[in-house]
Amino acid sequence: MPSRKMYSAVTLFVCLCLTATTLADHHEPCRKNVNLNRGIAAMGTYTYDSVAEKLRFRTNETEMFNNSLSLDVLMFFEEGVFYKIDSKNQSCEKKSLQSVQHPLEIPSDAKLLSTVTLGSVALEGEGLKAKIWQGTLPVTKTGYTITTTVGCLPISALYTCDSTTLLFSNLQVETEVKDPDLLTLPSFCEGEPLEETPEGTVNSFLNEFI
Repeated sequence: MPSRKMYSAVTLFVCLCLTATTLADHHEPCRKNVNLNRGIAAMGTYTYDSVAEKLRFRTNETEMFNNSLSLDVLMFFEEGVFYKIDSKNQSCEKKSLQSVQHPLEIPSDAKLLSTVTLGSVALEGEGLKAKIWQGTLPVTKTGYTITTTVGCLPISALYTCDSTTLLFSNLQVETEVKDPDLLTLPSFCEGEPLEETPEGTVNSFLNEFI
């Protein structure tokens, strides 16, 4: 099983594909009321410290990529809480985490499906050896396929539940946290009361995108 590493990924591309409309069901966390004509996509940066188990994700506002989702979240997986941050208005929401699985971390019960080469094995320098892991998240009953390098750096993660497919794809991965302040709670969030979680709701990093 891969060892835990500290790393910061510069760019994260997130795409949500909806193939059919499902009905909300409080007993099945993955099911959502969705509009078939609404697609969600986001490009942003995230910083993740696997030792402290903290993650910060912020969408980028660029002309090159028009995000339909604006998001700034700070996750404290060990504490089981996260903050939705609005820096412009100096406000935030504090919520509990029912699922503490980081979407690009390989679960301990994941099964190694295969080792493949992305690109060409015939041309020198034109191929990347990668491992493909599969499994199901127990809390949300979501199936996943995670692709990593042999050294366990994340390349992509595909999550499926009912008719929803969520794809995370990494670019320009770095192996150290260069700005630790990104993982520090902003002063205007300190003392924020924990919001009550409605019955049947499952708060997780993944659910912020579906």
